[in-house]
Amino acid sequence: MTSYSRTLTLTSPQETTALAEQMAERLDVGDVILLEGPIGSGKSHLSRGIIQHLLEHTEDVPSPTFTIVQTYDAAEFTIWHCDFYRLTHPDEALELGLDDAFEDAVCLIEWPDRLGSDQPVNALRINFEQLSEDERRLTFSYSDSKWQKLDGLLNG
Repeated sequence: MTSYSRTLTLTSPQETTALAEQMAERLDVGDVILLEGPIGSGKSHLSRGIIQHLLEHTEDVPSPTFTIVQTYDAAEFTIWHCDFYRLTHPDEALELGLDDAFEDAVCLIEWPDRLGSDQPVNALRINFEQLSEDERRLTFSYSDSKWQKLDGLLNG
């Protein structure tokens, strides 16, 4: 399986929000995005931007750090925003019905390492690296060709 990787540097929270909105317009049912990086690196900010862009009405989008999963009903699909930081075993995530969500929803998963070998192979992986207070380097990697739908965003 061929692997692709693209790196993008964002210099402000506004650039992160703009990227999130552009990504949101390209998402489909069954898309899973795995968000990796240290606390405070921008994972929730990107997720929040995607979710808010897809909702018909403005809604508060809190980090699911304590609830583990927050779901949102967008016009065309349900969005699962997951934060698995507090999980100790992959089974805890699957007990939430995540395996079905992989098929029936769009999933944004922070701390995907907690899934172990249950991470979907067709997912888009985004690694966040904090370069300064406002600057982030995002590395996008995927092996499923469906993610080529983002290439225009990542090459620009």
